[in-house]
Amino acid sequence: MKKPVFIIGKKQIVMACMTMILGIAVYVNYVIADNSELKMAENISEGDEYGETQFVNAGESDLMDLSKVSAEDYFAQARIDKTTSRDEAVQTLQTVMGGGDISENEAVVNALAAVELSHMTELENKMESLIKAQGYKDCIVYLDENDARVVVQSDGLDTAKAASIKDIVLSESKVSAQNIRIFEVK
Repeated sequence: MKKPVFIIGKKQIVMACMTMILGIAVYVNYVIADNSELKMAENISEGDEYGETQFVNAGESDLMDLSKVSAEDYFAQARIDKTTSRDEAVQTLQTVMGGGDISENEAVVNALAAVELSHMTELENKMESLIKAQGYKDCIVYLDENDARVVVQSDGLDTAKAASIKDIVLSESKVSAQNIRIFEVK
């Protein structure tokens, strides 16, 4: 009976390296995911449920000083600011795409960024319409890749109403529940 002959060639070396890289990637992912779960667990106190709607106070960076302006003025200014920032982003993309010294890959990346910006704007408008359809006087949605901020004008926002707003955002976007912030303007 012949003994099996093991020949170590290039394919075997490449496979061993790829397996080792995969193992390292899995370990790094495990370490990172383990730490983020600990951080999330620290934010949830006794008696709270994961995903439960919590009201937050708006920081200075999130909203303007609401005590000095009426709700109508706030929403008008917020829409102007939002439109201005979107127009600047579109103009920047057009400038970059119009430049003659870009490679084909850069052109594709810029086109994808333009499509993503258009998609985000469309999603924001759709969410605003759905939230207003629930009976709110006015609403504005700020959507990013990872989080959403919703500002609604109402006379009182309870947990059930906030949960319905959160449900709209969750159903229309890929934003996770803990990254949705809801603000009330009276």
